[in-house]
Amino acid sequence: MKVLWIALSNLRRMFRVRTNFFFVFVFPMVLILVLGATFGGSSSPRLGVVSTGSGPLGAALLRQLEQTPQLRVVAISGPAALLTQVERGNLAAGVIIPPGYDGAVRTGPGATLRYLARPDQSSQQLGETVRGAVARQAALLGAARFAVAQHAAPGFGAGLADASRISPAVPAVSVTQVTAGTTLFSRSLGQFDEGAWTELLLFLFLTALTGAVALIETRRLGLSRRMLATPTTPATLIAGETAGRVLIACLQAAVIIFGSALLFGVNWGQPAGVAAVVILFALVGAGAGTFLGTLFRNEQQAIGISLLLGLGLGALGGCMVPLEVFSPVMRRVAHITPQAWGNDAFARLVGHGASITGILPQLGVLAAYAAVLLTLAAWRLRRVLAG
Repeated sequence: MKVLWIALSNLRRMFRVRTNFFFVFVFPMVLILVLGATFGGSSSPRLGVVSTGSGPLGAALLRQLEQTPQLRVVAISGPAALLTQVERGNLAAGVIIPPGYDGAVRTGPGATLRYLARPDQSSQQLGETVRGAVARQAALLGAARFAVAQHAAPGFGAGLADASRISPAVPAVSVTQVTAGTTLFSRSLGQFDEGAWTELLLFLFLTALTGAVALIETRRLGLSRRMLATPTTPATLIAGETAGRVLIACLQAAVIIFGSALLFGVNWGQPAGVAAVVILFALVGAGAGTFLGTLFRNEQQAIGISLLLGLGLGALGGCMVPLEVFSPVMRRVAHITPQAWGNDAFARLVGHGASITGILPQLGVLAAYAAVLLTLAAWRLRRVLAG
């Protein structure tokens, strides 16, 4: 019972500081939103199109773009407005179908379309999508001209109608994509899934490390010695301090998991596997935070080192950049951190639909981290309390 009361007092003391509500619960959700909106794999780029005065064929090209999968087409009033939207990043790119486009392609040598984009990789990839849609219409126009020139079609309109009617029956080129070796990125990940679990691991560890400040404050105010003056053993005090950090971590994890599932539709995978990863990682963080709290005498030193270690290990362990983009050597180096093993576990749970048995190696490593860090923390805390 004393262990529980010590744990609850740690929880109350943490949330007595109102700003902790923001950094423990709200800030992780904001980062999940930002990361998912910016880097989420399933998001649809927004393409602005100016087609005023382009005629029926311009409207047909606009419909062709609108029917392109994974593309959101937005009608824009004019070239100046389109340029402004692309420059500000509100649109991924833009296409200008010039006035008189219909007449130019029917009677003249053709028309020039303008493509506006920022000089980045995603905009260049989107340009290939736009060129593909334009090429499909160009093929129909070429077939219509051929029908007029070689088969004496009554006119361009009749030739275009015949080409449009015959086009669906023409066999299309099929492309088969095969992945050689092991797939690095899962195809089933949602837009916010990977950002959610990486931020969960980052903030669980960061919050646990910054909990070292509370432990230092407890020692500085003499609360630990006063508790030991009562019928409270050092083992009970150590267990209570550890349980308090685990309780805070589990509460934070519950808010992030359920909040991201409700707000962003994040799929977390098998509940038993998720619970096992969270509990073991919370124990790792509790051990690290308690051990860190025994190494310093003032809060300023502890908060600085906690932030440095939390953010540094998080970056190395794949909480800021996916482990899949690391080189093989850096990927091996990253696995000296518990964050990398936690990321591997969630990647299998969320990305590949694994059950708890499929992440037993990752759970075993996290359990080893937890055992070592908790043992070191208990040894150091007992020495500090006895000193």
